[in-house]
Amino acid sequence: MSDDWGSDHRGNPRLNPRSPSEAIQPEPAPPPPPRSRRARNKLVVALSGVFTFLLLAAFAGGAALYVGHIQYESQGPLDEPRLLNVPRGEGALRVARMLEREGVIDNAWIFLGGVALSGARGRIQAGEYQFPERASMSEVLSMLTEGRQIEHAVTIPEGWTTAQIVDRLERNDTLVGEISTVPPEGALLPDTYRFMRGDTRQQLLDRMQRAQERLLQDIWDRRVDDLPIDTPAELVILASIVEKETGRADERPRIAGVFMNRLRQGMRLQSDPTILYGLYGGAAFLEPRTITRSELDAPNDHSTYQIDGLPPTPIGNPGRAAMEAVANPSRTDELYFVADGTGGHAFARTLDEHNRNVARWREIERERREQARRDEVGQEGAAGEAEAEGG
Repeated sequence: MSDDWGSDHRGNPRLNPRSPSEAIQPEPAPPPPPRSRRARNKLVVALSGVFTFLLLAAFAGGAALYVGHIQYESQGPLDEPRLLNVPRGEGALRVARMLEREGVIDNAWIFLGGVALSGARGRIQAGEYQFPERASMSEVLSMLTEGRQIEHAVTIPEGWTTAQIVDRLERNDTLVGEISTVPPEGALLPDTYRFMRGDTRQQLLDRMQRAQERLLQDIWDRRVDDLPIDTPAELVILASIVEKETGRADERPRIAGVFMNRLRQGMRLQSDPTILYGLYGGAAFLEPRTITRSELDAPNDHSTYQIDGLPPTPIGNPGRAAMEAVANPSRTDELYFVADGTGGHAFARTLDEHNRNVARWREIERERREQARRDEVGQEGAAGEAEAEGG
């Protein structure tokens, strides 16, 4: 119960009791405090709304980034490997749309987000790619930025002429562009070269030339002493002849040794392939040829039956093994060799021995011609019998 207080005429407090009915009435609640002027400020209200919006947006953005990251790292839609060519000069947006259109990825915008966050914009490389099945967007982007393109290859056999090599490159439809500068004979290194779709023919030809220059210098620096050749260019010329004389690796140093002995003694090399190159140039070895007497006698600045020493140029592009053989030939006193009918050669120290080897080779050739004629007659007879039976 509460009482009312008052004072008497002397100022002393006195109690003013309320009636019982008044005493049981509830006391009124105090009024609310007045609203602060700062809370009523419109700017504060606006900032509060902006803060709330940003907080919600940050939360939504974080959730979106999380979901996007999951999709970016998850397996992709490809159910089998897909071959795709990314053209030169394409921006990230066009590449992303192409990947989505071709079914490599399932969301171009998430892919673009990965490009932006990884700093890969401007680092996507053009080329031909094979994307594996279920490749994630992360894996796809790594392949594009690291340039993990499909490698193609072209093989140049040892001994091919420059004309043959140029023809092979021009027939390759994975390479592009025209060949503007053809290196001289012997300036290219036969090998297997890998390249990407869109590489130019001239680029590949230039690579072959640089590879030959590096290898030739290395081989020349390691050559044995007292060779009867004076320059790396002469080494290539003789190696091109050795290359054409035998396809057997074990014979190359021995044949090189024979030629070295002939050069030391001032004997002509008398190599048949030099005749053909002098007559037909780069097309000399496109097909099997038998040298006739008229071809042997025709004026020919490459024919080592007519000129002393080495021909003026190589007769093809020798491989590593042939050049190594010339730089380090077998130590032998042999001066002659001729085919032996087995794919190899019979070697001789004297002319008499060589003539006997030649006679044996001629007999082998004669027997082969006769056998070929018998086979041809037999085939014609079998065809006639079959025709008679059919009639």
